[in-house]
Amino acid sequence: MQKRLAGRVALVTGASSGIGEATALALAEAGARVAIAARRQDRLEALAAKLAQFGAEPLILVADLLSIAEAKRVVADTQAHYGWLDILVNNAGVMYLEPVAEADLERWQQMLQLNVMSLIASTQAALAGMRDRREGHIVNISSTAGRVANPNAAAYAATKFGVVGFSEALRREVYQHNIRVSVIEPGAVATELREHIGHAAVQQATNAWAEGMRQLQSGDVAETILFCVTRPSHVNINEILMRPTDQER
Repeated sequence: MQKRLAGRVALVTGASSGIGEATALALAEAGARVAIAARRQDRLEALAAKLAQFGAEPLILVADLLSIAEAKRVVADTQAHYGWLDILVNNAGVMYLEPVAEADLERWQQMLQLNVMSLIASTQAALAGMRDRREGHIVNISSTAGRVANPNAAAYAATKFGVVGFSEALRREVYQHNIRVSVIEPGAVATELREHIGHAAVQQATNAWAEGMRQLQSGDVAETILFCVTRPSHVNINEILMRPTDQER
């Protein structure tokens, strides 16, 4: 039986751990060739060894996606290496939580740059080739914080509301080119994301909240992404909001 993504090329950003790593593996298992981008080369090399077992012909792209130039480069390098790009998964991101009155604005600026501008830059870089081929799928990772704005998460929510708004506007610009756009909004996921929180009290409270429930696993989100990108070409899953069963908000 032919694998569902045989002949497809995918790029996953933020692939060195968590949702990005699980997504790269899921796409490879489904038959895609997979480029993986992140800062940590050792993690990427370990992942590439796993991807190679699926015949994914992995491409390692070490990059700091805080740079718009780097966000564009990883797309260009993927296209140059494989010849084209079918699936872009914009997963790279951080979560800095703290009260507005005490916020480290430099840290928040970096979060806005990575979570929003980097995603936009990689997307823009992928569009020309997708339009020319009249085929492509862009998957943007948002959060329940893109639906519900909570205390101590003002800037994080701003980035994730921004991803949702950008994704819908993009969809309406590119659907006539047969380019699909999906935005995924997970709730609490057992990943490294909460380690980014620099405010000790908020980090402790957030960890306690998450650890009090059966959290989503990275593989759960990866399976959801795989579902989106394996639909027939006339089907575009625009938006998926997913929470742990135990999560109220």
